Amino acid sequence: MDQFNQVLPSPMLSASSATIPASAPNGASKTSEERPIWEGLPISLFGSVMGTTGLSVSWKLVSFQFGAPDWIGESLGALAAILFVVLVVSYAVKVLRSPAVVRAEFTHPIQGNLFGTFIISILLLPVLIAPQNLALARSLWIAGAVLMISFAWLIVRRWMSERQLTIHATPAWIVPVVGVLDVPIALPHLGLAYAHVVMGAAIAIGLFFAVPLFTLIFSRLIFEEPLPSGLEPTLLILVAPFAIGFTSYVSTTGNVDLFAQALYVLMLFLLSVLLPRLTRLPLCCPFRFAWWSVAFPLAASANASLIFAAAHPGWLTHGIAFLVLGLASLTIALLLWRSLLGISRGELRAMTH
Repeated sequence: MDQFNQVLPSPMLSASSATIPASAPNGASKTSEERPIWEGLPISLFGSVMGTTGLSVSWKLVSFQFGAPDWIGESLGALAAILFVVLVVSYAVKVLRSPAVVRAEFTHPIQGNLFGTFIISILLLPVLIAPQNLALARSLWIAGAVLMISFAWLIVRRWMSERQLTIHATPAWIVPVVGVLDVPIALPHLGLAYAHVVMGAAIAIGLFFAVPLFTLIFSRLIFEEPLPSGLEPTLLILVAPFAIGFTSYVSTTGNVDLFAQALYVLMLFLLSVLLPRLTRLPLCCPFRFAWWSVAFPLAASANASLIFAAAHPGWLTHGIAFLVLGLASLTIALLLWRSLLGISRGELRAMTH
């Protein structure tokens, strides 16, 4: 099972784009031109780190299994690290200069869940950092694990203490608690004590909450108004619990048993149902950074498919793995290009209105 722990995957996460109103100090609302650009920086942009990290892991796995060039995975890993540093610095400016905006974002019933994307990024990066700096990778993972468990506890407590509206039950709700499934991803590379116990606990919490959350969101999609067209691609987040659950379970147990196969088949089924959302990728206008939510489940699905293909080699499993990997690579490349273009056009500033 060395190939499973050589470079295991991960992503997830999500992003809805309900806007958070900003107000001037005197209570009058500001126009988007008057607002500083950092106020338009959404926490969900950390999804770009998750997506590129997951894709880097996928290409490293392809390099290990099939001899693909190492530079592809290494370059993606470097890009993920750069994106993380840039976003941490940029969002720190937002926290310091516009704390009220950040507070409103955190308490928002939809966007507040997306703070988990920052924490998940901290949990995933140690997979890439461990070969170069094990001490740093361990420190990052410990910080990420504590933050993830604390954040999941806080969100579940909020749900149970305050009345929630069904209309707010969007795919973003999956991020806080099912994000706990990302805790085991880096552990096989870190050599920490009690790792197996922690991995088992994370899988138990993540999969336990995945079932009612998926049911709740699925019910909302059936009986309430559909999501706005610009947010439909975020539905791919529903694939993430099965893709990441599969990877975490296999890395913990060391084999692809019947339960793991069930998770993988569920992932493929949902992926096939939701893939048509990708045809609405806005290469022109308008662009929403919530589109980064499609990167996480696609990269996680590519990782899961490669792991499954290694356990059950054959033309079909390999074909599916390379198809999903190609789709994830193309989608993330397009998102990177369109994000840079959007920022250069001032679309980041326009997000606050």
